[in-house]
Amino acid sequence: MSTRSHSQSSAPLADRMRPETLAEVLGQSHLTAEGKILYESLAKNRIPSLIFWGPPGCGKTTLSRVVARETNCRFVALSAVLAGVKEVREVVGRARGELQAGGVGTILFVDEIHRFNKGQQDAFLPFVEDGTITLIGATTENPSFELNGALLSRCQVMVLQPLDSSSLIQLLRRAVDDDERGLGRLNLDLADSLLAEIACQADGDARYALNLLDALVDVMGQKVSEGKQLVVADLKNSLNRRATLYDKKGDSHYNLISAFHKSMRGSDVDASLYWLARMLEGGEEGIYIARRMVRFASEDIGNADPQALAITLQAKESYHFLGSPEGDLALAQAVIYLACAPKSNSAYRAFKAAQACAKKNGSLPPPAHILNAPTSLMKQLGYGEGYRYAHDYEGGIVSQTYLPEPLTREKFYHPVERGQEREIARRLAYWQRLKKEREEESV
Repeated sequence: MSTRSHSQSSAPLADRMRPETLAEVLGQSHLTAEGKILYESLAKNRIPSLIFWGPPGCGKTTLSRVVARETNCRFVALSAVLAGVKEVREVVGRARGELQAGGVGTILFVDEIHRFNKGQQDAFLPFVEDGTITLIGATTENPSFELNGALLSRCQVMVLQPLDSSSLIQLLRRAVDDDERGLGRLNLDLADSLLAEIACQADGDARYALNLLDALVDVMGQKVSEGKQLVVADLKNSLNRRATLYDKKGDSHYNLISAFHKSMRGSDVDASLYWLARMLEGGEEGIYIARRMVRFASEDIGNADPQALAITLQAKESYHFLGSPEGDLALAQAVIYLACAPKSNSAYRAFKAAQACAKKNGSLPPPAHILNAPTSLMKQLGYGEGYRYAHDYEGGIVSQTYLPEPLTREKFYHPVERGQEREIARRLAYWQRLKKEREEESV
């Protein structure tokens, strides 16, 4: 007999097991626990318009339905992928009629609200402001970038987190034991390690975890009907592994590359390798990562270890030659080198200072003595006059100005006392003393 015949409903397990009360919601205790913002708002029956921001499967839709149920509001769901301003106006029209008739309020839930353009988002403003509807928007994208400021100012943003492993395992256990909505009637025997593996593969997504469990039970129907225990091998042999959650154009992209860059800057080689692996596992292009590493070699290491730039460029070329996965190791090797190298942003700061100075002071001409004079007219104008050829002087050092007259005292580059820059700092200090001595001798 098929395991499906035991199901209370033909709906997917994830839908059947959707929490119906705030107490059933897992993984969002920072919002739902007693004393926290959502709990207190419901207790006072004062729900503002909300934006739920979080990754897939964290409970955005579920929380919206719970809010509607616990406030006795009419719940209307729209998807920004399928709906437009016309559908919004229809909902608003009915909501206004309900209020005028002394009926219940309306919660309009808009899934993927970031898919509405800024003009479409404006359609909500007057109705949110006058209380015709309570808007709850769900988005996986950063509201700061995807929603217009006027709408954001009228809503409270609540950040939802991906579910941790313990919450996912608790959710799976609940589904296995529930006779009415879950799989309880099947009397499943599941190894603890199997639930842990499902939680690991779900990567914080409750919907995916439940769907994976549902699919596994269906595929392993004969073993289930025989009362045999399901183990990790059954999962690995019957279902494909999920790719790591990663959006190459969204917040995940920027968050992970930021974590990667800052881990290398902080000389944490293990964290640097982890974020590299996360990005590659999520499908990020290795050549993009290599470009960021080249930038890092100049910005955060610079002349503290000049080899860092050369090694990173070699890793980029190796990756370009080999591709993935063979070229991934070249990136990893370079990441280890960068994370372990002495750090200096002196070159970065020096160039920024020089840029600011150039912008501030305009088109100052070079000193005439360092200009070439290929024509007689240029010689008459003093081009090249008094130029001192450095190689004619002991040590190749000569006291001579190279900056425009108003900037002769400017110092842009300040090497640090780390790595090769320690030697550069000593060299510059020695040259400065030598130039000063030679200036005094010429007086």
